[in-house]
Amino acid sequence: MKQFSKILKFELKGYFKNKVFIGITLFLVVLIAVGTFIPSLISMIKPDGSDSTPGTDPTTPTADKTMLILSKDESITSVVKEYFTAAFPSYNVRIFDTGVDELKEEVMSGNADCGFVIDSSTSFTYYVNNLSLYDTNAASAGALMQEVYRINEMIKNGLTPEEAAEIMSVSITSNTETLGKNQITNFIYTYVMILALYTVILMYGQMVATNVATEKSSRAMELLVTSADPVSMMFGKVVSSCLAGLMQLTAIFGSAIIFYNINKASFEGNQILDSIFNIPPQLLVFMLVFFILGFLIYAFLYGAIGSMASKLEDINTLVLPVTFLFLIAFFIVIFSMGSSNVDNILMKVASYVPFTSPMAMFTRIAMGSVAWYEIMISIIILIGSVIGVGILCAKIYRAGVLLYGNSPKFSSVVKALLKKS
Repeated sequence: MKQFSKILKFELKGYFKNKVFIGITLFLVVLIAVGTFIPSLISMIKPDGSDSTPGTDPTTPTADKTMLILSKDESITSVVKEYFTAAFPSYNVRIFDTGVDELKEEVMSGNADCGFVIDSSTSFTYYVNNLSLYDTNAASAGALMQEVYRINEMIKNGLTPEEAAEIMSVSITSNTETLGKNQITNFIYTYVMILALYTVILMYGQMVATNVATEKSSRAMELLVTSADPVSMMFGKVVSSCLAGLMQLTAIFGSAIIFYNINKASFEGNQILDSIFNIPPQLLVFMLVFFILGFLIYAFLYGAIGSMASKLEDINTLVLPVTFLFLIAFFIVIFSMGSSNVDNILMKVASYVPFTSPMAMFTRIAMGSVAWYEIMISIIILIGSVIGVGILCAKIYRAGVLLYGNSPKFSSVVKALLKKS
């Protein structure tokens, strides 16, 4: 245990002295801070929305905004004005009867913010000086004109205008009650966890393998493995990388939560951010459990592979089998999430395979239906596998660091391992 703690402290110091590690962490924290404070800064600089281009954002109430309506069909003029006035409360809707060219001049000169020329109940032209990316006036007018057309057709078939308006004004109410999991909301949690696990495993796993290979190439490991327990050395290196990764993620996501809560008012109504930062505590616990166990099992494999490399150039080739194994697990989960069926046979099997269960089981917990005993079985298998793989990789590590050659082969490691046994 003393050897393990010494190695753990030494490896952690190495991460915290790494300028790249610290620099990336600080850069991401600053980037998140800038991103979350921008809406608040904009609202402080221009709180009254004075930067809005007239007629470009119909959701911003402004008393001076004017909308002109030129209807070539006089039979629908009054109905069109009534509907447009109700649908565009931020505009002063006026009937314009001079002509199309004159309406264009009014819009171009700024006397009017926008204008509609109604050719018939099924055709219109929208005029605006500068069309904004967020301008939805034409789309809204299309829906309104569809209602006007329906009312006219009802009147032609014998209904009074009041009866037609009553029919069109009927609103449909609906309510959705989720009895199981809300896949739409939980999809975001699951995707964030899988993406974080994917990034951290590939980044830190490669780092573990590279560090071991570097130590081996310096031949300093020959002295260490003869005086220190290889299990303590392997677990110290892997656990330190796991702690460093968790600390980095805690700094990044922790700062994101703090900055989001400070500027929460600026993001009001943003369902995506609300769902990300309001993850249920139970789901957060499962996320951490499967994240840590998943990271450990792959980090042990990367560490063992690093000990087999005779030079740093061999790392990229040797880690490919483990990387492909992880990518298979990643794509199984992503495709299942895309199909909305996370309880398919493949996912159920993957939930108990140690190399795929960290992502597969968590996805089923968040988006599917899984019994508590299934979760416990998966966690127990994963914990046992982490310990077993860790001990095995420690032995491979001890045998691998003593092997040198231009063409490292797994068979030579196995032979050395059997001799040690």
